[in-house]
Amino acid sequence: MFSKFLNLDQEKQDRIINAAIKEFAQKGYDNASTNEIVKEAGISKGLLFHYFGNKKQMFLFLFDYCCELIAEQFYQRIDLTEKDFFTRIRQAILIKMELLTTYPELFKFIEEAYLEDSSEVRVEIEKKVKELSNINFGKIYEGIDFSKFRDDMDIKKILKIITWTFEKLSEEELLKAKLSPTHQIDYEKIILEAEEYFEILMKTFYK
Repeated sequence: MFSKFLNLDQEKQDRIINAAIKEFAQKGYDNASTNEIVKEAGISKGLLFHYFGNKKQMFLFLFDYCCELIAEQFYQRIDLTEKDFFTRIRQAILIKMELLTTYPELFKFIEEAYLEDSSEVRVEIEKKVKELSNINFGKIYEGIDFSKFRDDMDIKKILKIITWTFEKLSEEELLKAKLSPTHQIDYEKIILEAEEYFEILMKTFYK
């Protein structure tokens, strides 16, 4: 669908992507202006729609693009040979913080997409988020030494409880961000709170 855009030289692709990410991240889907995007990118509006079809398809393309770039960088950094479950999860959180510093605009766009209320894209984004969560949780669990967990409990249920705990923690922080004027997420606070849950969950589920 986006072959015309992907055939452009990298510099032009980057200009369009950066302009669109900036506009959507600052204003949200409904209020974002394609006029501002083409002005910032230095192209015509006709060309923008030639590449993406419409505003909705451009937004969904950008969401996939940002998530794929962050995932690629994440998996280049994480040590999947680390077999301890909680050590690996701690590592994942620290890498996310590092990437947040490196790609602040991309994370801002992804966060705004997660918080997006527009009926035009909400269902598609929720579907994509669910698919990404399932894929990433599957990868994060690969190669874990499950022998460290208690033998008197179902390991699948343990992992579900741990997953639900951190999903709920994320949901609460996203809701707080959604209700705040700036939509800012306090990642340092999340790390500290996650560490408290790590201690409780390790004492509960490890031998």
